Amino acid sequence: MNDGLKCPECSSENVYHDGSLWVCPECAHEWNPEAATGGAGVENSEVRDANGNALNDGDTVTVIKDLKVKGSSLVVKGGTKVKGIRLVDGADGHNIACKIDGIGAMNLKSEFVKKA
Repeated sequence: MNDGLKCPECSSENVYHDGSLWVCPECAHEWNPEAATGGAGVENSEVRDANGNALNDGDTVTVIKDLKVKGSSLVVKGGTKVKGIRLVDGADGHNIACKIDGIGAMNLKSEFVKKA
């Protein structure tokens, strides 16, 4: 069923397909076998902001519109500066991990930020 696929983290053969990712129930690792291999992940695919500028780890970005925080009544206001972003490979399109003052750790989509 899993076409001989093994978890790259723990080498378990008990993996299953979930959407566009494969999931290991033993170590909870998620990965896309069709993505770039060798641990490169996001470095090979360039993440761009709303204006088309390339983003890198550690950059400072500005949120361009008000964003509701899912599961709470908080809102990230447009114009909020976010320092020290981290690029991640989010299956749901959220490819920036960051900490926002007053809100905490969260993920953002690069289409809603611009490089500061």
